[in-house]
Amino acid sequence: MQATASRTRSLTPLGPFSLTNQNRYFGGWVTADDDGRSIVMAFPVEGWQHAAAVRIRQEDDGTITGTIEGDGDPDVAWRQALAVLSLDVDGTGFPAVGQADPVIGALQREHAFLRPVLFHSPYEAACAFVIAHRLRIVQGRAIRRRMAERDGEAVTIGGAVVHAFPSPHRLLQLDTIPGVNDEKVLRLHGIARAALDGVLDRERLRGLPVGQALAEVRRLRGIGDFFAAGIVLRGAGVVDAVPDDEMTKAGVQHAYRLPEPPTAERFAAIAEAWRPYRMWCSVLVHATERRRRESAGG
Repeated sequence: MQATASRTRSLTPLGPFSLTNQNRYFGGWVTADDDGRSIVMAFPVEGWQHAAAVRIRQEDDGTITGTIEGDGDPDVAWRQALAVLSLDVDGTGFPAVGQADPVIGALQREHAFLRPVLFHSPYEAACAFVIAHRLRIVQGRAIRRRMAERDGEAVTIGGAVVHAFPSPHRLLQLDTIPGVNDEKVLRLHGIARAALDGVLDRERLRGLPVGQALAEVRRLRGIGDFFAAGIVLRGAGVVDAVPDDEMTKAGVQHAYRLPEPPTAERFAAIAEAWRPYRMWCSVLVHATERRRRESAGG
């Protein structure tokens, strides 16, 4: 079905926020104007009855404006788009963390108070991790793009047609997917069923204790500790949690001038000062370490 309904919304970010900066670091979205201050994202809306496209722009006064195209309730799609950008979270207290911890304060200024950018949903996060397993990042992205163009819902926004990733309903109808082996297809079907059952609902996962959320996601076929953390932290978008990946720990080592990467206990102790934005601070550390490695060519 070609979507035609249109709605507009606006939001004043709570705390510092730069859409251009977010897109530069994480998004890679289609830009909808020459100045790069407007992006377009398309996704199946949680509830899985339709897809939406959302054009988001940051005005000169910092206000975020949006146009929503698609069937269904535009407010639901708008909230989902805001969650992708971590704009559904009150960030007014984020600068205070940097004032209390000079290391984080320096990283906040360096990265213009970068916030995490999430997957469109935990469902899409889980699919992305399964598809990309043992592939290069660009290969995984190309497969997902082809799936969206072939089997996702098309939505017209601003005169252009964009494609959302296939909904769980549609994914269950796909017996074969070009570039995806049979085992991964089985895993994707399990993810689709979990999404339809509400297991991967973003608000539900956010509302669970992190350990319980991770344990539930790990029950999915092919989802181990690393993927589970990605689904919960980068899919659901838990704000106050500490990741356990090598890149972030290395970033803590360099940022805090430690002789070696911190143990989980040492990391947790350092991150106490980051509450209630431990995941946001972890993203700053991770981004800095990634940039350091790219600059070093490693």
